[in-house]
Amino acid sequence: MRLPPFALERYFARYEFAVRHLLCSSDCESMSIQDLLSLEPGAGERFLGLRLCYTESSGSPSLRQEICRLYDGIGPEQILVHAGAEEAIFLFMHAALEKGDHMIVQRPCYQSLFEVARGIGCPVTAWQAREENGWCPDLGELKSLIRPDTKVIIINTPHNPTGFHMGIGQLRELVSLADANGITVFSDEVYRGLEQKESDRLPAACTLSARAVSLGVMSKTYGLAGLRIGWIGTRNERVRTRMASLKDYTTICSSAPSEFLAEVALRHGETIAAGNRALISSNLALLDAFFARHPDSFSWRRPQAGPIAFPRLLLGDVESFCDRLAGAKSVLLLPGTLYADQGNHFRIGFGRKNLPQGLQCLEEFMDGASR
Repeated sequence: MRLPPFALERYFARYEFAVRHLLCSSDCESMSIQDLLSLEPGAGERFLGLRLCYTESSGSPSLRQEICRLYDGIGPEQILVHAGAEEAIFLFMHAALEKGDHMIVQRPCYQSLFEVARGIGCPVTAWQAREENGWCPDLGELKSLIRPDTKVIIINTPHNPTGFHMGIGQLRELVSLADANGITVFSDEVYRGLEQKESDRLPAACTLSARAVSLGVMSKTYGLAGLRIGWIGTRNERVRTRMASLKDYTTICSSAPSEFLAEVALRHGETIAAGNRALISSNLALLDAFFARHPDSFSWRRPQAGPIAFPRLLLGDVESFCDRLAGAKSVLLLPGTLYADQGNHFRIGFGRKNLPQGLQCLEEFMDGASR
């Protein structure tokens, strides 16, 4: 297969470690190994005594046991651990699709959620979310997109990059629609746990359908991107077995230290996530005030969940704006064109402690531009 350059990741490769302020990060505040181990008495000693052997290809039994606690009715044997979310996406596409199969994907979205399927030779149809509808994709439109050869529907909620979050009724209807048509739902749930109201937290798709596959990762809600630990949960034995077999050609197994640390983090996952939700809430208040001060420059739609949003620039070209901001103030925003968006939007992230500093630099940039 031939894949085009990953536009978003190439953009980060150019800028991420060259600027002082990442104001577009999609993950939450991270922590040191020392701080993580301090959450659990004795964890530091056990970590130092860990033998650096191969791990089980499906993930260590104790790690899978902790992961399955995130889901109702899913056992550790229905969890498959991967090197981050990206490997899981790649392997799912190859396990669930054959050349010529039709796939539907909620757009805008992370590029690999459609590009890998295209690389396999699958026609891909966009289920487009629109700002004027609050970024809520229309289920009636989804029904019209389903074809006899549709095999997979890709969804993402809480949503990257808009911050939209489905309601429980919409999710249940979507899963029922897919089941009725023999379609597998792949549900990107990497921001699950970052809802602004706990009552908005959805059940995982894998608990609603025996066909559905749920994607999780340590990077976003827990801010532990450096562990490179992700997973899928599913009762779909055919897909899970094929993914496990394909994994023998990619990472084979995960890093033993990463699995150990991920397990510790998940045992204290609600504490970590609660801290990040509080940080998101305080940072959102700063963003509300900032955008209120600049109504002629930006259109701000407050996100419903997660650590990112997708404002619209009202003056000028968004790519040029982001480039000039990076050069003048060493602040990185992500132009929406990297999501194939033509509406002059950009991604802003607010899950990290240094948002006030980055936002102050953005404020100075806007003040200078207005003179």
